[in-house]
Amino acid sequence: MRRALVLISAFVVAAVIAPAALGGAPTSVATVSLSTGHENRALSRGMGNGHFTLVGLHWQGSGRVAFRTHSFEGRWSKWRSAAPEDEDGPDGRSREIALRAGWRIGSPWWVGPSDRIEARTVGRVSRVRAYLVWSPELRVPYRLPAATETPPIVPRLSWGADESIRRGPPSYAPEVRFAVVHHTAGRNDYSRPEAAAIVKAIQLYHVQGNGWNDIGYNFLVDRFGIVYEGRYGGVDKSVVGAHAQGFNTGSVGVALLGTYGDVAPSRAAQDAVARLLAWRLDLAHVDPTGFVTLISGGNERFGSGIPVPLRVVSGHRDAGFTECPGDELYARLNAFATTTAAIGLPKIYEPRVEASESVFRFLARLSSSLPWALAITDGGGTEIARGSGTTTAVDWAWDSTGAVPGSYSWSLSAGAARPATGVLRVGSGAAPLGIEGVSADPEAISPNSDGQADTALLSFRLTTAANVTVEVADSIGGVVATIVDRVWTRAGQHTAVVEGTALPDGSYNVVLTARTAVGAEVQRLVPLTVSRTLGFVAATPAVFSPNGDGRRDRLVVTFSLVAAADVRVRVVRDGRWVASPFAASLSPGAQRLVWSGARSSGPLRDGSYVAVVEARDAVGGISFAVPFASDTTAPGVRVLSSQPLRIEVSEPAVLSLRVDGAALRREVKKAGTVRIPWKGAAARVRVVAWDAAGNTSGAVVRVTRPDTTY
Repeated sequence: MRRALVLISAFVVAAVIAPAALGGAPTSVATVSLSTGHENRALSRGMGNGHFTLVGLHWQGSGRVAFRTHSFEGRWSKWRSAAPEDEDGPDGRSREIALRAGWRIGSPWWVGPSDRIEARTVGRVSRVRAYLVWSPELRVPYRLPAATETPPIVPRLSWGADESIRRGPPSYAPEVRFAVVHHTAGRNDYSRPEAAAIVKAIQLYHVQGNGWNDIGYNFLVDRFGIVYEGRYGGVDKSVVGAHAQGFNTGSVGVALLGTYGDVAPSRAAQDAVARLLAWRLDLAHVDPTGFVTLISGGNERFGSGIPVPLRVVSGHRDAGFTECPGDELYARLNAFATTTAAIGLPKIYEPRVEASESVFRFLARLSSSLPWALAITDGGGTEIARGSGTTTAVDWAWDSTGAVPGSYSWSLSAGAARPATGVLRVGSGAAPLGIEGVSADPEAISPNSDGQADTALLSFRLTTAANVTVEVADSIGGVVATIVDRVWTRAGQHTAVVEGTALPDGSYNVVLTARTAVGAEVQRLVPLTVSRTLGFVAATPAVFSPNGDGRRDRLVVTFSLVAAADVRVRVVRDGRWVASPFAASLSPGAQRLVWSGARSSGPLRDGSYVAVVEARDAVGGISFAVPFASDTTAPGVRVLSSQPLRIEVSEPAVLSLRVDGAALRREVKKAGTVRIPWKGAAARVRVVAWDAAGNTSGAVVRVTRPDTTY
């Protein structure tokens, strides 16, 4: 199939602009709306002189858009894809995603001083709009001192962030658990003054173009090794960004300015990223070389509720369908993680508190064997308990029996490592933790990749925020799979997908554990059977007609068995049993069961049903339901008029017509009146309607001129 390519041109300014005259122009953004004709021109309004340095395109439709720009030096750039990283963005349920509804969003490209843009489309594109940002060079004071624990970061004030355009206050995650590395887009040969201008231009595009609350990234790094503060809210806070749709909460987004598909980032940029991640992940006590399992908030690659294992230092492509951060940068992420882990040793990893009644258990891991101490202090700062050790594993328990109800602080120290701290709540003031409405649907899965009952959806509700772990345990309590690994989860309704691909057939328990920061712990078990005995189940035809007319009178249920089993087929309507057409012991192999619709309580009534096939062997029971419908009623049909020729039909059907001797056929997809194309008045019309079950209306004839025969 050939795909149309449409060229769109936008002359942003009609006159020649002298670059030297533009240095003092204020930062601005303008929108140019373009139609999708073969060649269209639009004058940019509201941009003063009409120049721009950064471009971002939005479009509607499933097609693709590319663009090129014309520089002040009189040269056209090469064609660039408008959306190489189209999964940047807020999470699907966040308020700041609302303004992008219906539009595909392109990346912000730094193109340098330009005065003209051309775009071309491939495939179905109905509307295109260009956001043109002018951001002049900005010189910021910056000094790279000797190595320090906290890296130098250019604050928002210094790079000229416009705080007046922010659309909402920052959101915060309970903790940072991993980092996502990006590249932005555009040229790699920018100057130092241009670098700060790029950061400011990206903020304008993200807010005024995409409609987000603020710039999407938490930090940005240029090729000179300078780190810029990104989204507002505090560089040491767990600010939720808009950089990796579905994985923004609990992540820190770091973007390198430029494009790194086939060009390696500079050594200065790589060193700056390592220093930044070493500090930011150490604040969260996260091991840069580790792995985490996150529950997706939903994007095109990972649906909402799916657990996804990720490296602590991940690339954007690990979390979505994108090439970001480019092959050359992505290939260096493991080295980043190793380098990051070696900066600022020693470190304390994964400190947490578990509680059982009045006993609080403190757990952590050290980067090396060190003397460690854990102190408990009351509200007045008086130490009331202390534990110590000398190994890499911290494991100490405090029995709070007899302690006055209230808040207590704990602090874990180990040599020069950054201390880990937290707060406990003892006594009646503790927030209640509960897990309610726990269920697995279905309770038996058949992970044979046939698309039926391959996974189970675990549903539950938390009464308060907690760290959640979901594991699969065998009959003697041994953990055989971890589905969710200590993910901080807000109060409310949640789901997780339980897969059994690696599990042998047998009986298991899904173990759901929730722990709060104040020490409460609750656990719930849900039975789960894994059985591959039952293969793909189908019921044909989708609509059958058990009325004895010889057309679609039989329902055929097919499936396969990989082992001998006791099989029962039940027919259910609206959750109520209405028939049991079959029950017997069957041998392994392909199975085919035929049902006429007969039952002891009388004929099957018209309506929607499901056929439930249940197979039980030595492992347990497994079932799957497939829908079908019964329809024994012929469609009603009337000829309403001859000019225009209009037919009324009572249900979706295929009409077989003979109009003045000419044979016609028309498919009607919904009940009502349909107009049949026919020139002039039809003298004689004969119509028969057939529905999906093979029921026929019989011939309906309308004669307008009786003296005419055909």
